[in-house]
This record gives sequence, structure tokens and C-alpha cells, in this order.
Amino acid sequence: MLNYPLKFEPILKEKIWGGTKLISEFNKSSNVKNIGESWEISDVENNVSNVANGCLKGKSLRSLLHRFKSELVGKANFTRFGFNFPLLIKFIDAQKDLSVQVHPNDELSKKRHDSLGKTEMWYIMQADKNARLILGFNKPLTKEEYQHYLENGELETVLRNEQIKKGDAFFIKTGTVHAIGAGVVLAEIQQTSDITYRIYDWDRIDAQGQSRTLHTSLAVDAIDFSLGKASKCRYNTIQNKRNTIVQCTYFTTNFIPIQGEKQIDYSQKDSFVIFMCVEGEATISIFENTEAVKLGETVLIPATASIVTIKSAQCKLLEITI
Repeated sequence: MLNYPLKFEPILKEKIWGGTKLISEFNKSSNVKNIGESWEISDVENNVSNVANGCLKGKSLRSLLHRFKSELVGKANFTRFGFNFPLLIKFIDAQKDLSVQVHPNDELSKKRHDSLGKTEMWYIMQADKNARLILGFNKPLTKEEYQHYLENGELETVLRNEQIKKGDAFFIKTGTVHAIGAGVVLAEIQQTSDITYRIYDWDRIDAQGQSRTLHTSLAVDAIDFSLGKASKCRYNTIQNKRNTIVQCTYFTTNFIPIQGEKQIDYSQKDSFVIFMCVEGEATISIFENTEAVKLGETVLIPATASIVTIKSAQCKLLEITI
């Protein structure tokens, strides 16, 4: 029954740029060293999450959708997305720079890949000294100017770097050229899509001496050159309150610092709720059933839950809904 907070088995991804922090500091388990991503909740083909707790343990997210439909995701979401879970939830550890990349919008993704686009946001959980993100260009560019810099090996000179710290958050629209820099651990909320066009990968090679595939031709049409500079989100951090970080067509993300007990009424909310623990630990209860969540863990609250009770000595949660 859908009467308890659902946890899922993390799907861990080895990456050329990955590190060890998801294992050593964020409660993941693996013998592989270079873990770059932990897919917490996923409905991506061949990467569908399985329930890790309770009476539904072992069941896939997709099977839950087919069995429970709107009881799991909400009536409006089921009407809109059908048997497809609309969000992909991740933790990312970048020990080295990620490739410079861009994600196509819904229209282009549908045309080329029969997929959704990839609008996303980042919440910085940890950042080494001088850590940075690449967010767009440092000056306005035309398509022709961009291609000139790319073809002449000068793309780095027009990329915009932004220094970051723990607690910073960023909204990444489709069409924005971007990259996560070395020394960053973050939470990522995005549309369910694995479509990424790599533009530049710092001329590095893998263990077999091969360069990773670039998608420079595909990327040109995906870049939105009309976008201004992507900037970090401004949000409040009021204790025991839901502080909105991002609100868009695809998801709403709130920051909730908890001390003591907080009860949230979702009776008027027609959606599932996801909690990502980005600091500390808490217990989350629905229908008198309780699940513990700690740093680096994620829980899914089904749409049938009208009241959620959170208790913690001190924690910080991201609350994600549609």
C-alpha cells in the first residue's frame, strides 16, 4: 500500500570525472572509486529505480506507476505524464571538471530523440575552495561567433565562470551552456531525460586513451544564444518554513531547514512530494508510518498523503513537487 515514505535503491554511475565523496560522506555503498552520480529516483529507460524499503521493496518505480497511477503522482500529473515519472533526482560528485555541455528543449528533444528536454536546477551541498560552475558566456555571442571560438580552440575564453559556496542554488534553462567544476557536490533536480550534448571536454582521454564523444553539430541548434547570464537563485532560509528556490513549469523546489517538528498539510496539493536531505537527518511520517532520512538520502511521498510530519534536531531538506 502507498501509506509510507518510499526510498529507492541508488543507481550509481562511474564517471571519468567522479570522486569518492558519495561513498565516504553521503551514505552510498560501492567498491568503485570514481562514482560521479547517484540517481536517487529515476524512470529513465534501463535505469528505473527499485523500492528499497517496506512492503513494496523490490518493486520498480514504473510498476508502481502502473499499479497506483494518480495515487502515486497526483491526478494532474498522471493526466499530463501518464505512465512516465516526470523527474530525475540525483546527487553529483565532481572530483574533476565535467564537460562543457548543453541540453536541448522539449521541442528539439522530441524531434530528435522522442524525449523530454532537460531543464534542471542545482543545489550546492559542498564546494572546495575556489570551486566554480560554468554558466553561459561572459559576453553576448552570435551563433557564428560561437562557432569561431569553438573551431579555433578558444571556447574557454568566452565561458562565464562563477565562484560558488555551500547553499548556492542555480536554475539551468535548456539551451544554457554549462558545466560543473571540480570539487563540487550537489543535488540535481531535472526533467526525466538523459539527453546531453557535450561541446568541449578539456582535451582529456579515458583509461583506454580515447576521447569522449562530442556533439558539437547537434549542440549548435540546441544553444539559446538569446539567453542572458544564468545566475544563482535568491531564496530565504527561514527556519521551519518552506522557502521557494525555483518554481517553473517542470518542478517547484523549496528549501526547508527543520529544527524540532514541522507538520505540512498537502491536502490541497495534487502531486507527489520528494524530500532530499542535504544536511543532518530527520524522520518523516505519513499515515503513522515513519522513515528516517539522513544526509545524501531521498524519499518519495505519494500523492495520497495529506499530512507529512518531519522531526529533526537539525536538518536541511529540499522539497520537490510539481
